[in-house]
Amino acid sequence: MDALILSCGTGGGHNAAGRAIMEELQRRGHHAEMFNPYNLVSDRLAEEVDKLYIKMAQKTPRAFGFVYRLGNLYRKLPVKSPVYHVNKKMVPVLERYLAEHPADVIFMPHLYPAEIITQMKKQGSSLPLTIFVATDYVCIPFTEETNCDYYVIPDEELKDDFIKRGIPEEKLLPYGIPTSAAFSEEKSREEAKEELGLQKDRHYLLISGGSIGAGQLCKAVRVLKRHYAGTDKELVVICGNNTTLYEELKREYAADKDMVHILMHTDRMADYMKACDVVLSKPGGLSSTEAAVSGTALLHITPIPGCEILNMKFFGERGMAVPVETIDARLGKICDKMLKEERYRRMADRQKQYSNPHSAADICDFAQKYANFAKNISI
Repeated sequence: MDALILSCGTGGGHNAAGRAIMEELQRRGHHAEMFNPYNLVSDRLAEEVDKLYIKMAQKTPRAFGFVYRLGNLYRKLPVKSPVYHVNKKMVPVLERYLAEHPADVIFMPHLYPAEIITQMKKQGSSLPLTIFVATDYVCIPFTEETNCDYYVIPDEELKDDFIKRGIPEEKLLPYGIPTSAAFSEEKSREEAKEELGLQKDRHYLLISGGSIGAGQLCKAVRVLKRHYAGTDKELVVICGNNTTLYEELKREYAADKDMVHILMHTDRMADYMKACDVVLSKPGGLSSTEAAVSGTALLHITPIPGCEILNMKFFGERGMAVPVETIDARLGKICDKMLKEERYRRMADRQKQYSNPHSAADICDFAQKYANFAKNISI
């Protein structure tokens, strides 16, 4: 089977979901390509599209929240969104690529490629199976104006949200958000610590702002450093691609590097989640799912206004995470509670109930069966 995965880097979750699917396809011996469709025009265009979101989320999260609310208002109008119309220009570009590189299935863990595919369908382009993969626990604005063959959604309980927005129920596949197999791999905390070079007799708290290093990480680190000074607790802080944040924290904690470990982006997030007793993270859909699949105690902090508020609500209402609205001195006491075995076990049970570590495999099973059926029909 030849698969094409189209994604964008407006937040790392979309690409991580795409890589999880590609990882599973390649494990099965299939051929898979993944790229940002705007790279077909130019690398600069792809970079500008990604940077517009990232800079707004990092520097002006309230402005991002306003744009999200505006999108929710716009979707009530009887017209297509600007996103829909802008992506019309990409149709001939992607048509030329597919003519030279035919695929049996196209996966889209991002809205923008789904808008391009929708325009192609409208113009009568010949397309293989098309599958949209939602990476947030809500039907985000403008999903309803796309026309993919199927939609992978994070949970059965979210069906109503997608249906009321206009996605036909028969197109919904509640397989969950796909994560890399590394997050569900059986590995003890002690093994993960040893592999990462962390001390076995210390307890670690992981603080992450996602791939773009958003959220009030500096404040959270400051509060927890003060709370756990002189104890057996240490902090691992992952700044993602936020160089400014990384340099600021490195300067501030230069004298405390034995207690506060500052990292940029890491490809070993699964190991860090398994090594740490508690994860504090902004409620990105993918990063939250990774923590749930890992069975790690999770605190949601400083959501970017918009879909992350709804991700936090979904996890909080089901006991999969503890939502923390304000970063202040109480944060340390909340972490103390999460370090208790009984509280952690209850949360891990709820995470197991509502997450699917085999999401990527389920998605690939479905695509495989569909592709095999299509080939048999054409013979």
